[in-house]
Amino acid sequence: MINMCNTGKSNIIGDIKIFAANANQQLARGVVKHLGLELGKSETSRFSDGEIKMVVDETVRGSDVFIIQSTCPPVNENLMELLIMLDAMRRSSAGRITAVIPYFGYARQDRRTRPHDPISAKLVADMITSAGASRILAMDLHCPQLQGFFNIPLDHLRGIYLFESYVRKHEVLSQEIAADNVVIVSPDFGSVARCKHFADNLNLPLAIVDKRRLDDKKSEIDHFIGDVKGKSAILLDDVLATGGSLCNAAATVMEQGAKAVYACITHPILCGDAVQTIKNSPLSELVVLDTVELPPEKQLDQIKVLSVAKYVSDAINCIHNSRSIGGLFSSMSGED
Repeated sequence: MINMCNTGKSNIIGDIKIFAANANQQLARGVVKHLGLELGKSETSRFSDGEIKMVVDETVRGSDVFIIQSTCPPVNENLMELLIMLDAMRRSSAGRITAVIPYFGYARQDRRTRPHDPISAKLVADMITSAGASRILAMDLHCPQLQGFFNIPLDHLRGIYLFESYVRKHEVLSQEIAADNVVIVSPDFGSVARCKHFADNLNLPLAIVDKRRLDDKKSEIDHFIGDVKGKSAILLDDVLATGGSLCNAAATVMEQGAKAVYACITHPILCGDAVQTIKNSPLSELVVLDTVELPPEKQLDQIKVLSVAKYVSDAINCIHNSRSIGGLFSSMSGED
């Protein structure tokens, strides 16, 4: 196995074994392919009353175990699968257990917005730790402070490096960038830091959509800050749920005089009428990552899916060999 990490002393913990529950089977197969391994033998099913049944069909005693599972819709089902698999590995004396969570559900419930509100993201973090996780590997957490919700080590991967590589190689956008004719647009103030990092890496200007959220399904645009007239715009965000906010932002960008609008979103949840909303939007292209699997009914010609399998496999290799993953950020190729 080729080591893509920074040099340093190795501290391998047992044999590496990678398992997957049901949420990310396709991604997991890509990860083990890049690592030259096979998926661990396990089976997840249901008892007649709906309870989850987990069977691990090989020994993991002393092994360095990685479990790949997004807590995407159905969120509670996938979360319980992860917790039960973690418990199974802990009780089977695994040497170390890393929960690889490409998409971390409940992340938007990270604070109390009203009296008596729970902080569900912290609760879920505690449950994952109590179930047996020794460390976490996640991608594009909704807000950086979520890393502090875990009392175990957490490695945080960033999707912007894949998007940056894709944009630089894009047939149209690469030419527009060369002509200084592209603007990065934040769809709300919450994404400004992420978008500024993206814009700085590409040496492009930044614009901001000022959004006011009415409820969890509706939002409206208050103001637009920046200049996109006659230029191509790229919206960047971490989560795409109903698509309303993104498509409203895309419409606003076009109203401000942009000649085309693209979007790069890490986690394509696509719930409710999101697919139809995107189909009817002015988006020329929506680029997403496979942190959440898209079933056939959610696939559109407008949607381009980039795989994170190589990125995740390199990070797993680094963790297994006790090496820094920082070098991955400056050497992303965006290849499947």
